[in-house]
Amino acid sequence: MAVFTRDGELTWRRRDRREALQRWMASFAFVTLLLLCWQVIAERTLWDFVLDAPAQGADLVGRMIPPDLPYLQRLWRPLWDTFNMATLGTLIAIVFATPLAFLAARNTTPRFPLIRPIALLIIVASRSINSLIWALLLVLILGPGVLAGVIAIALRSIGFIGKLLYEAIEEIDTRSVEAITATGASPGQLRAYAVVPQIMPAFAGISVYRWDINIREATVLGLVGAGGLGLELMASVNTLAWGRVSTLFLLILATVLISEWVSARLRAAVT
Repeated sequence: MAVFTRDGELTWRRRDRREALQRWMASFAFVTLLLLCWQVIAERTLWDFVLDAPAQGADLVGRMIPPDLPYLQRLWRPLWDTFNMATLGTLIAIVFATPLAFLAARNTTPRFPLIRPIALLIIVASRSINSLIWALLLVLILGPGVLAGVIAIALRSIGFIGKLLYEAIEEIDTRSVEAITATGASPGQLRAYAVVPQIMPAFAGISVYRWDINIREATVLGLVGAGGLGLELMASVNTLAWGRVSTLFLLILATVLISEWVSARLRAAVT
């Protein structure tokens, strides 16, 4: 902003006094909150364990070396279950999230007052609960197994896909919509010929990206009984079979790296 000095000369300041004071107060409040949080954490931390952590960690890593490589022969079925959980969960989520996205987007939702808030509520509810919590609840309801993992991943993914997709729908070019509307097209034709072609690259990218995330999440859902590699990991930890644990870590790392490479190639192909 422009201000005048005592000599009457014009000079420039980045902010006036009120803006500078507001920024200083915000910075002070942030630092104060940070220090208070650190104080609470420090009071509830057992520092003897923290100081002993490097020695304990080194001892644990020593027990995990060398990996139990023959154990890999028993992991192909759990790996296949993990892949199925991620893939089927993603497909189910796509089926439910796509219509939800059209109901949640301002420019495609029907003209009924409660439809859009309900769609947004479902999307937010899905995103607010982690897949591990969904799996824990579903294992209690359905029993342990891959089915609980598939549904848990689907319930979590609906909100993710729905949110990104309805935002993509709201950002479409309105000129093509207006042009097709002028031809007398029905609402279904309008969505099919004006909206869907514009969002297809975003839809494909979002779906592949969520599948990549679900591969990683599926590897740990077995910790609560949802099957897959996580179930084997929990069993190995409970029996103190650290060689098997390191083998599982290496397999999970390889699985995530491969899924990352595949998803990157797929996103590059569809966008």
